[in-house]
Amino acid sequence: MMQLHISPSMRSITISSSKVAARHISYRTLFHTILILAFLLPFVFILTALVTLEDCLGRRLGPRLLGRVDDSERLARDFYKILNEASTQAIPDGLKLPDSFNHLVSDTKNNHYDPKTFALVLRAMMEKFERDIRETKFAELTNKHFAASSIPKGIHCLSLRLTDEYSSNAHARRQLPSPERLPVLSDNAHHHFILSTDNILAASVVVSSAVQSSSNPERIVFHIITDKKTYAGMHSWFALNSVDPAIVEVRGVHQFDWLTRENVPVLEALESHNGLMNYYHGSHVAGANLSETTPRRFASRLQSRSPKYISLLNHLRIYIPELFPNLDKVVFLDDDVVVQRDLAPLWDVDLGGKVNGAVETCRGEDASVMSKRLRNYFNFSHPNIAKHLNPEECAWAYGMNVFDLKAWRKTNIRETYHSWLRENLKSNLTMWKLGTLPPALIAFKGHVHIIDSSWHMLGLGYQSQANVESIRKAAVIHYNGQSKPWLEIGFEHLRPFWTKYVNYSNDFIKNCHILE
Repeated sequence: MMQLHISPSMRSITISSSKVAARHISYRTLFHTILILAFLLPFVFILTALVTLEDCLGRRLGPRLLGRVDDSERLARDFYKILNEASTQAIPDGLKLPDSFNHLVSDTKNNHYDPKTFALVLRAMMEKFERDIRETKFAELTNKHFAASSIPKGIHCLSLRLTDEYSSNAHARRQLPSPERLPVLSDNAHHHFILSTDNILAASVVVSSAVQSSSNPERIVFHIITDKKTYAGMHSWFALNSVDPAIVEVRGVHQFDWLTRENVPVLEALESHNGLMNYYHGSHVAGANLSETTPRRFASRLQSRSPKYISLLNHLRIYIPELFPNLDKVVFLDDDVVVQRDLAPLWDVDLGGKVNGAVETCRGEDASVMSKRLRNYFNFSHPNIAKHLNPEECAWAYGMNVFDLKAWRKTNIRETYHSWLRENLKSNLTMWKLGTLPPALIAFKGHVHIIDSSWHMLGLGYQSQANVESIRKAAVIHYNGQSKPWLEIGFEHLRPFWTKYVNYSNDFIKNCHILE
């Protein structure tokens, strides 16, 4: 039995036992012993906790604090090393690749792949998938280009049926406008619109939307110019579908005495030049090295090769002062626009002596649409372009333009346009590729008055994320781009802004199953 005795002087403690001799312990010794234990016990506790955490947390915390190497870290380093080696090794010819990740796992188990072989097969699979995706993207862009350049069956049907109606129905051949209203065609008190197109359905939407959006439709006069093959059908449509009180005139290019080879020599060359015909109508993929271009560049190249860019109808806008010698001020509209607001105030816009009232396209909320400068249209590596143009200069838009024809007739805009077209032809189209806007950007230089952007909203034919609220507020919305609203590739959520002006009750529309 152990006994504890405290000395009378309180200076020592005696511990005695029946089997062991008594021991005297001083208070000082006891104090030092307790002090040492007080320091050691926390460390013992911490080490015990680390061992416990190591077991509970999968050795994530303990090894770092104890300075030990974690197996998972070593495995990760080895894995990165294997991947780096696989990225530099050549892929063997004839290597059979799995079709999916599940097949890869199965092949790894069955064939007992080592880590290096697994990494090499995985790399080969990813590179193959990337090539397949790239080729699919180029095929998609090519198919979309052909879809955008083709004429839908319904629209072709509409043109044929209306042309047949022109030959069999006297009312479809009636004079437009009626004889008593002919003087209005040159009356500058009216609001004159110019529309150049071979698309009857699109023309009907432009005219209907402008008339329905006008507070004074009796002041509207539409001058529609079309080609010879479409003239009869276009005339039939507007003869049979009156837009009274507005006035519509339909004329074919063959009915303008001024449009002779002498007056449009460059455009004659555009339509007969074999190299150009091959460029715009030949294979768009043959000879193209798809491995050295991006889908975006390829899409831009396809768009620049649209056959419409060598169409006389597309270039007619540069001859408006000569084609309408009695008019002073007109608004030119493309056939892929919809008018949503009264455009009468445009005739009150003071152009300050300039010729062309247009919306600039280098500033705006939608950067993908409103970020166009001259560098986007011209090849500034060409010395002639670099000498005369500033790549950072803001571009402006065709599609809705106010033209002061009196001011235009005092300029040499047409001659400048012809001159630069000739230069581009001589350079084998190395100055610019895309359409009629580039030469116009040069020809109208110094003659453009910028109007408020709310008059003309662009990009609905290629920007699917267009702001719907901005669309509703715009005076004119423009489906420029490949995804026209009358095509199946048009954006479904943007189409209703256009289809609301299609007369689906019309027998010709119904019988041709337009946009069913």
